[in-house]
Amino acid sequence: MKNRPNEGSGTNILLMGTDGRDTITRKEKRTFHAGGVACNCTDTLMLVHVSEARDRVSVVSLPRDSYADIPAHRDEATGEERPAHPGKINGAYAEGGPALSVRTVEGMTGVRVDRYLQLDFRRFMDSVETVGGVRVCTPRALKDRTTKLDLAPGSHLLNGGRSLQYVRSRHVDLSADFGRIQRQQRFLVAALRSVRTENVLADPVRAARLGRLLAGSARVDRGFSTEQILALAADLGRLPASSMEFTTVPVSGFSETLNGALQWDRAKAGKVFAALGQDRPLTPRDSKARLSDPPRFGSPVTVRGDTLECR
Repeated sequence: MKNRPNEGSGTNILLMGTDGRDTITRKEKRTFHAGGVACNCTDTLMLVHVSEARDRVSVVSLPRDSYADIPAHRDEATGEERPAHPGKINGAYAEGGPALSVRTVEGMTGVRVDRYLQLDFRRFMDSVETVGGVRVCTPRALKDRTTKLDLAPGSHLLNGGRSLQYVRSRHVDLSADFGRIQRQQRFLVAALRSVRTENVLADPVRAARLGRLLAGSARVDRGFSTEQILALAADLGRLPASSMEFTTVPVSGFSETLNGALQWDRAKAGKVFAALGQDRPLTPRDSKARLSDPPRFGSPVTVRGDTLECR
């Protein structure tokens, strides 16, 4: 691929959660309110940086409705050559699959993506079941009119289907996708904790199943093999949550040329991506910053992973 960002220290992984739902059953669609017509796009995009020393993980969430410059490519659906054009970042996957999503993110961030990981509804749900469920906590009631998520304040052990409701919900309050991103970040911390506390990687059968689920069947240049997935999980499993940091790319408002698209704050976002490219932390190790719940538009905060854990 031409004109890619230079390689930096550490490893950059693009985590993509797609809205692919053809592999879940009709009953599951009804039970977990996951029906409807899929757009074949990315509902979740996280740029994950694992430091060269394997002692820090930085996660930057990219809102699905971000304004993007999608590179020239061959459209997967029509086979036609398409010139570069503006669009929402989640639409790159629909037009050109994971490879185009990677190219789009690299062009927008200036960060070289070394590997990517994609999960559809089935693989997500089965992965959660394999680790024995994921425990999440909420200080307030969470109700979503679309996914029918309904959680009372407190701690909840979620199975695969309820976890899907949790990470998909964006109508809990007026924070829309920013609230959903916050819950996705909390969920990632909780999922890694489940892998560790349930000793999943110490069980060869469960570990192999989890690795196969996460790796999927794709055979592409920058996807993961099962062995690479498990090696990464082992590295992350040794890290305390305080060695992880989370933020959302800063935004300045809505695009004037593309309806409903979020415009990134280029100056602030540039500093975030420069830190990733230079293998530098996003926030001091002793930071006590916490996310507001619900989040406030346009004022993302970088927090340590232990502030997102259940207490």
